[in-house]
Amino acid sequence: MKKLYFPFVFFLLFCLSSCVDIEERYDFKSDGSCNVLYGFDMGKAVSVLANLMTDSVRETPQYNLVKDTTLNFYNALPDSIANKMNAEEIKMAQGSDLAVKMDLKHNIMKVSVKHEARNAADLQYYLQHLNNISMNGDLSQMTKNKQPGGFDPQPLINGQSYYNYDITPHKFYRIIDKVKFAAFLKKAGAKFAMAKAMLIDMPYKVVLRFAKPVKKMNGSKAILSADRHTVTLVTSMDEVMKNPSLMNLKIDF
Repeated sequence: MKKLYFPFVFFLLFCLSSCVDIEERYDFKSDGSCNVLYGFDMGKAVSVLANLMTDSVRETPQYNLVKDTTLNFYNALPDSIANKMNAEEIKMAQGSDLAVKMDLKHNIMKVSVKHEARNAADLQYYLQHLNNISMNGDLSQMTKNKQPGGFDPQPLINGQSYYNYDITPHKFYRIIDKVKFAAFLKKAGAKFAMAKAMLIDMPYKVVLRFAKPVKKMNGSKAILSADRHTVTLVTSMDEVMKNPSLMNLKIDF
């Protein structure tokens, strides 16, 4: 099985993975399926790092590499991880794609994870179990071992480890688990503080598009569109750290 390799600069960027614009998108279809997209835009981190790098680093082939690729999540996993997965986890990984767009010279660094859930049960399983699968064993290992005090990017990429979900064909409920979120902040808080000190904001946007009109919605930051088909939540990690409940959503449709 093919391993997924990225240049060294990529790992440096993930050490500043708190400097990221996060966007979640859910597109619910009339047949009960749902397309899920997690997008991470690290362009601001790239621009900050560029100012800190020497000319010799900016002239290296790694820094000047341009990459625009999409790989199947399962095919990108090392055999050491894939061989430990159960049948449901394999299906989940096979139904997911990982896309990377990188052009550091032009402050472009975007990573997205896409998944097509077959039904409500499949969506709930995906959201609750994605955190159990490392996107790439080498990525986490490199981040932890080669970067002193490095930040493991997996919690941000998987993004769901601190939520509790209740999803059916007619509702989408997620409530943040404050204990798990506090544990996440204990690991990542220093990096968020560093991003804030650099005057880098951390926008967080969630968009849910439904085939049927929304009947009822509960979310302090959520806005329902005029046609009642789209729910949009816009906040920032700074706000969420102060009040995790801002991410709570209860939607009946």
